[in-house]
Amino acid sequence: MSTFKAPRGTYDLIPPASAAYLAVRDAIAAPLKRSGYGYVETPGFENVELFARGVGESTDIVTKEMYTLTTKGGDQLALRPEGTASVLRAALEANLHKAGNLPVKLWYSGSYYRYERPQKGRYRHFSQVGAEAIGAEDPALDAELIILAHDAYRSLGLRNFRILLNSLGDAACRPAYRAALQDFLRALDLDEDTRRRIEINPLRVLDDKREAVQKQLVGAPVLGDHLCEECKRYHEQVRELLTAEGVAFEDDPKLVRGLDYYTRTTFEFVHDGLGSQSAVGGGGRYDGLSEMIGGPALPSVGWALGVDRTVLALEAEGIELDLPPATSVFAVPLGEEARKVLFGTVAALRRAGVATDFAYGGKGVKAAMKAANRSGARLAVIAGERDLEEGVVQLKDLESGEQTPVPLDGVVEAVRARLG
Repeated sequence: MSTFKAPRGTYDLIPPASAAYLAVRDAIAAPLKRSGYGYVETPGFENVELFARGVGESTDIVTKEMYTLTTKGGDQLALRPEGTASVLRAALEANLHKAGNLPVKLWYSGSYYRYERPQKGRYRHFSQVGAEAIGAEDPALDAELIILAHDAYRSLGLRNFRILLNSLGDAACRPAYRAALQDFLRALDLDEDTRRRIEINPLRVLDDKREAVQKQLVGAPVLGDHLCEECKRYHEQVRELLTAEGVAFEDDPKLVRGLDYYTRTTFEFVHDGLGSQSAVGGGGRYDGLSEMIGGPALPSVGWALGVDRTVLALEAEGIELDLPPATSVFAVPLGEEARKVLFGTVAALRRAGVATDFAYGGKGVKAAMKAANRSGARLAVIAGERDLEEGVVQLKDLESGEQTPVPLDGVVEAVRARLG
């Protein structure tokens, strides 16, 4: 056993469990690929200021949860705590918005890092798949992204999730609500950190999960009562588009999400089988983020779905994914000459698209067959000196035990026929 262990709050993905994570990533990405979203990959660390400006200096992410470091050259960097700011920065740096085909539609997958108190479903290192549509203000785009996430979850077999929906207004109507909320919050019995947050971004107080705070928020002004006519109309169009596509949602006037850059549409996917960490993903519109990080005005919308929590949601519903076997065929050579011949057969099977493994290490027949059974393979290709003299190999069904000689030059065809 190694002297070292994975850092607290992190985890290793190893087979066979890692196969479920890969399947979840693929399932979330599949509808995005069919909808014009191209893949983008950004560095695992960025300038601290990118997140301070975009995510928000008053957020827990920036004030308490970012992993920061100073380079030898004196640069202040942070391990990325979320994906949107990085993807938008990359799109601006590459001038994708100047190509004349807006919105720029991008999807990504990767690891993110936050210094949080570790618990089930809440890690310091976690995996997400995200999507961003940059440069267009259209309720159909908001609805599209919600539907794509909904369809991805449905394709995995998930049923017990809910979509919470709200509008946060815009620069025209939010200031009046902000002032009314600040007046309400200032009269409450809150700690100093929360009082400072009231002056920076009072909406963040609504997102406080502490029971003592939530009890005092009863009767707080509701943002929906302060929306301008344009924001009301925009939000109603999003709702109508979702309803027309049969996507159920719940209006949640208290939903604000944990990032400062959201405007208008905001949404969250929650699963009631996960306890306190019920959010499996979410997102919203962020029309002002580009300007916050020094870019032009680019109204945008996006989401991120947690791979870790989606896997937990599958477990909560008792769903076992139909995963392809890691190995379909296992080759067992009996003797040095058979080893050389079957090594070539293994290569041919792999090139034909058949997942094939080999009895490495000079195992005897008994140990090799045990390895074949442990691999989960359905078939074994076995060859000894006599088989080679006759120009055949033995094709054994590891489930039934039935064994059939097959011409050496017909192994690929025979295997594919057996596997269907």
